[in-house]
Amino acid sequence: MVVCAGAFAVAGCTKNNATPDARLNEMLPGADTSSNITAKYMGNFGNGPFGSVTGAAKIYLVNGQYTLALENVAISNGPDLHVYLSKELQPVNFIDLGKLKATGGNQLYTIASMPDFTLYKYALIHCQQYNHLFGSAALK
Repeated sequence: MVVCAGAFAVAGCTKNNATPDARLNEMLPGADTSSNITAKYMGNFGNGPFGSVTGAAKIYLVNGQYTLALENVAISNGPDLHVYLSKELQPVNFIDLGKLKATGGNQLYTIASMPDFTLYKYALIHCQQYNHLFGSAALK
């Protein structure tokens, strides 16, 4: 019975596609000009046990505001996908940046606080409903 329930939870998170299947192209203000906007922290996504994620996560500081940019991402779909900054790979201590906007492209997420990035060192795509990790990027 436990194995069956576990299989149902996995199927529910991977088959119920609630995130828009689209490619966004959000850009940082000034990124399309010759300004020198450079990432403070960055990492490439790897797959989690319940989904697949490719692309990069980058943290930018522009005008005193941190922004997480998901660049050239391709993400398998799920019902309740969120973008987290986390202290660990399986999130216990994390900042929820909101629902994933789309399964592909370039996306921006405002970081409302000023977290210590020596502690919050992972960007995660996480299925909140089933507590399933779809993918992670170690930010360095």
